[in-house]
Amino acid sequence: MIDPGRVNSLLVMETRANGLLLDAGQGKTLLLPIEQVHRDYRAGECIDVFVYPDANGRSTATITLPLAQVGEVAWLEIAQVNQLGAFAHWGLPKDLFIPFAEQHHPLRKGMHALVRVYLDNQGRLAGSTRIDRWVKDNATGLKVGQEVTLLIAEQTELGFKAIINHRSWGLLYGNELFRSLHRGQRIAGYIKHIRQDDKIDLSLEKPGFSKDRIETLAQQIIDKLEAGGGELALTDKSPPEAIYATFGVSKKVFKQSLGALYKQRRITLHADGIKLVRN
Repeated sequence: MIDPGRVNSLLVMETRANGLLLDAGQGKTLLLPIEQVHRDYRAGECIDVFVYPDANGRSTATITLPLAQVGEVAWLEIAQVNQLGAFAHWGLPKDLFIPFAEQHHPLRKGMHALVRVYLDNQGRLAGSTRIDRWVKDNATGLKVGQEVTLLIAEQTELGFKAIINHRSWGLLYGNELFRSLHRGQRIAGYIKHIRQDDKIDLSLEKPGFSKDRIETLAQQIIDKLEAGGGELALTDKSPPEAIYATFGVSKKVFKQSLGALYKQRRITLHADGIKLVRN
C-alpha cells in the first residue's frame, strides 16, 4: 500500500512505451511517465518515487522530490494567495496549498515561511505555518551527543531557535556560534544538553573533548603553515568567523589545537599570528 506524500519504493510490474507501470498495492497501479525514467528497468525491480495526488485527486508518481514530505518542515516561498488560501512553491508542478486556518499569520506572495506538510482529513496534501502545533519541546528518542538535522526557525535574544529532525525545538546559543546563520537554513548539529523540562540545548560541534578532532586540526594547521611559508595570520584572539572560514571549526577547538601544538613546541604564538618552529 502506498504512503501518500512520501517517497515510496514501488515494484515495477511492466515496462511500457509511455513509462513504467508500478504496483501501488491493493490491486492498484501507478504509471511513471517515460520522461522520468532515466535508465532501463525490468519487471521485478523497485524504484523510489514520490507519490502525491494530482489536480484531480488521483495518485501520481514522480522521481522529483519536493522540498518537504509529509511530517517535514521546509522554508518555502509563497507563490500566490487567493480567496481559498495560500500556495507555496515546494518543488512540484502543483503548489502546496496552505489553508487560511493553518496560517500563523497572513501570508503574502513572494514572502517565505516555515511550512509543515501534512495530510488533511480528506487525505489531501496541505501545508501549515502553525509550527507550534506540530513541533514541541520533546526530547523523546534523542540523546546527548547525537547528530541531528536542524532547520533554523528564528533568532532570539539568546540565539537561534531550531527545529530538530522536523519534530522538536532546540536552541543554539548566540555566544557559542562561530558562523553566521539565517532563518530557513538547514544544517547539521548535535544535542548538547537535555533539561528536565525536555528543553534541548544544541551545538554545531559534537559535545565533549575529542583527541582525534584536536590532532586532525593540529595537522591541518601545520599544513597551512607550511603552505604559507611558516606563518599564519590567525591567533587565539582571532574572530570566530575568521577561524571558521579558514578551518571550518569553532574558536574553542582551534585554541585547543594551538595549545597542543605549542606544548609540542611545533609553533610559536605572536600577537599578529602563529609561526612554525623549524627543526
